[in-house]
Order: sequence, then structure tokens, then C-alpha cells
Amino acid sequence: MRSVPTESTVGRDSRPPRGSTGKAPPERDSRPRASRGRLVPLCVGLFVLLLLSVVVAIGFGAAVVTPGDTARYLWAALSGGRIAASEATTYQIIWEIRTPRVLLAALVGAGLSAIGVAIQAMVRNALADPYVLGVSSGASVGAVSVTVTGGLAGLGLHAVSAGAFLGALAASALVYAASASRGGMSPLRLILTGVAMALGFQAVMSVIIYLVPSSEATSTVLYWTMGSFGAATWGSLPVVALAVVGGVVVLTRCGRALDVMALGDETAASLGVDPDRHRKGLLVLVSLVTGAMVAVSGAISFVGLVMPHLVRMVVGSTHARVLVVSPLVGAVFMVWVDLVARTLVAPRELPLGVITALVGVPVFVTLMRRRAYMFGGR
Repeated sequence: MRSVPTESTVGRDSRPPRGSTGKAPPERDSRPRASRGRLVPLCVGLFVLLLLSVVVAIGFGAAVVTPGDTARYLWAALSGGRIAASEATTYQIIWEIRTPRVLLAALVGAGLSAIGVAIQAMVRNALADPYVLGVSSGASVGAVSVTVTGGLAGLGLHAVSAGAFLGALAASALVYAASASRGGMSPLRLILTGVAMALGFQAVMSVIIYLVPSSEATSTVLYWTMGSFGAATWGSLPVVALAVVGGVVVLTRCGRALDVMALGDETAASLGVDPDRHRKGLLVLVSLVTGAMVAVSGAISFVGLVMPHLVRMVVGSTHARVLVVSPLVGAVFMVWVDLVARTLVAPRELPLGVITALVGVPVFVTLMRRRAYMFGGR
């Protein structure tokens, strides 16, 4: 018979049995202490790697700029310094075109990784990500509908973002309404409903292409279904940055609740965590963050699915650690994916979803073939 997990399994120290010396075995304490000791250097190393990746990615393109010159242009832009008139064109390329694109790639990569961690814990399924719950598909339908029909024109540049937000919220509301029951929101019912809704939203986008048979509509739908950072501007960064950073902070504060929810609803309830209430709040948070990202990048697959698994293999399954490392890993990964997408077959640009799938599929299959690997473990 399986033993029921107790509160000691979610981060609290277990009390020594009566008659013992009160000293815990060294094997039990050394692992968490070693993990915490490695966490800070790991995060510092990933942050430095992210900075270096951003500088390199900004410098590479049709016109290659050395990392030294790239750093000089960035410093001039940030500090208000001056550059020579002969460098004005290169400076505009670096600061106005490439820098917002690379920063957007880092933000979206971080957001997708963090959201993937939360959704997998929320539904207790190793295959869950924003795609599975239909949130990405709903946001894509909202953005495509606004672009094709010209709706929400009064919002100007924020019309597409608003459409993506509304689409993501509508998808979450439909999934919640269809999966809720008197006994609560079952994780299995939630994920099955999300899969069905995702297929339904894809059908809606096919109908949009059929009813608006123009090259603009087709290219717009392809953009939202395969992903690109080509439309990145400085004006689109603040909303995404606010959504992603705010979402990661909130999820990090909910680390213990996610640990408990991953153990099952009955165990969560016995430990004082209301799983239904937390799932409702997480659905809203996932919708807002996903809507903000899809509005500027389209739907990008496999990042929110694979990155959490890779991070768990390194830092363990405690969500407080996973949610710190996973955004950094996702940001580095997405910066390099975008660099490959815009340079591999230049001057043409590959869709981001193609590269993430080519990388994500073999990595995920390799993980699943590891006998020692389990969801949330090693």
C-alpha cells in the first residue's frame, strides 16, 4: 500500500522519532543543502550567459557587428553618449530593430518556460503547456480576428494585444466552464477539455482563412500559428515585460502551493491548500501572460513543454527552485532560436515554431526514454 505524503514531503522538516538522538541522517540533509548551494552560482552563470547571448544575437544579422561595437552602441543608447555620423545607420539597426527583437525573444522564452512549469503542476500532467489548455490557440484566434476584420480599431497599436488577451480569456473561460463540476475541477477533465478546445480554435482559424481568402489573411494566420518576432518594437515591450515579470513573481510566491498541488487534490486539501481555488487563479494568470506573449510573437510550441523537464533534471522538482531557473534557461534558448531563425536562410526568415519543434521533439523523446526519468523527479 502506498503511503500518503505528509507535510514533510513539501518542504517542512520532519520531526525525529522518539528515542532517537534528534540528529537527522546526513544523507537526508546533504541533498537539499547541496541543491541550495548550487542554485545561486547556477542562476548567476545563466544570467551572465543570457547577457552574452543577447549581445551576440544583437550583433549578428545581414550586417554583422562585432560584440565590442555592439556593446558600445548599446552603452551609447543607454547613457546618451555620442557616435560618429558614419555609424548612424549601423546604430539604428542595432538599437531600433535588433535590440527590441532580441529582448522580446528573451521575455517570451522566460514566460513560456514559467507558464509551462505552472500548468504541469496545476493539471499534474507532464505533457501540459499553454497549447494543451487551448489558451495559446484562443489567443491566436483573438489576434487573427482583430487583424483580419479590423476590430477594436479604437485601441490603435494595442488592438491586436487586446484581441489576444480577449481570446485567451475567452478560451480559459470556456475550458473552465466545460471542465467544472459539482465535485470540483478535475485535472484530467481540465486537460481533456483544453485539448478539445485547442482543436476547435484551430478549426476557427481555418474558417477565417476560408472566409477571407486573401494572401494577407493567410500570412497573418501562419504568423500566429508558427511564431515570429519580426514585428517587435520598443512600444510592444512594456506590456510583455510587465506580464512576464509579474507572472513569474506571482508563480514564484506560489511555489509551495504548486508543490502541494502536484501531490494530488486530496493531499493538497489535507495540507490546507484549496486546489480548485488555486486552479482558478492560475488559469487567469496563465491567460493574461499567454495573451500578452501571443499578441507579439504568435504561438510558439515546445518551449513550455520541454524546458521545465530539463530544469527539473538539474535542480530537482521543488517549484521554488524550478521557477527561478526555468525562466533563465527559456530566455537563453529563445534568444538563440530567434538568431538561427533569422540568419540560417537569410534574407528569408524561418518560423520559430519550426526550430523549436526540431529541437524539442528529439529532446523530449530522449527524456522519455530515460528509465530513471519521471515527472518531477530524476
